Amino acid sequence: MKRARSSALWGIVSKPASLLMGLLSAWVLYRFLDWAVFQAVFRPDASACQAVGHAGACWGVVVEKARPILLGLDPTDHLGGLPLTLLLAVGAWIVSWPLALALAHGRRSHRVWLAGMCRTWIECVRGVPLIALLFLAAYLLPAVLPPEWQMPLAWRAGIALSLFSAAYLAEIIRSGLQSVPAEQIEAAEVLGLGFWGTQWRVVWPQALRAVLPALVSHAIGLLKDTSLVMVIGLHELTGGLSLGLGGDPVWRPFYLEAYLFVAAVYASLCLGLAWVGRRLEARWQRG
Repeated sequence: MKRARSSALWGIVSKPASLLMGLLSAWVLYRFLDWAVFQAVFRPDASACQAVGHAGACWGVVVEKARPILLGLDPTDHLGGLPLTLLLAVGAWIVSWPLALALAHGRRSHRVWLAGMCRTWIECVRGVPLIALLFLAAYLLPAVLPPEWQMPLAWRAGIALSLFSAAYLAEIIRSGLQSVPAEQIEAAEVLGLGFWGTQWRVVWPQALRAVLPALVSHAIGLLKDTSLVMVIGLHELTGGLSLGLGGDPVWRPFYLEAYLFVAAVYASLCLGLAWVGRRLEARWQRG
């Protein structure tokens, strides 16, 4: 009886609440469309944007500053913008895989000293913020390396991103390795497969299939983490925005529109990675 009364009361309350939330959502959507579309200026006309003020968006800043934002060109013509973002993300992802596999297997090793070393390395790297690793790579690494071993700043940032990615990736892989039944490994050994043959044909395919959603989430997070290299002087996508608008007093007031454009670029890349992950998951499920 009490449960029936509670359900009836919830039904009475939920309908007005849903109607109120719907009206509020419609009002917010209308206000956004009014600012972003109806009152917006789409041509690269700074005077028209200033005349509108904050009543409408100034998408002309995207048309005017798309090149420095996407390419991050600076006076020395160093690689920047979206190409640098993709290079750092893809490079760190590729480099971190061998190290992550070694750490994951090392942590599961029966040798206590090896498992302890791998566990200590993973926990130490995961316990340090990425921005701290970037500062160490940018300013400490050149001080300890010999002069003939000096490397560009982008390379040092890539090393920091790779080490950071490998620590998290190792734990994801380790959870996948633990999901593979020990009987299958024993059966592979009985059939005469060596260690690498067992890993390549039996263990790794099942382990990676089990943790595919976590791998995709890690790849998306790594892509977004590349935005932090701006703090050490690299002009990737967000750094290209600061480079393009920071020294231009005409277009500087329209940072919001530029940041929304950068957010849309990041969202497109992340949605693309999520789509690839869903396709792989569907394909492996059919297999």
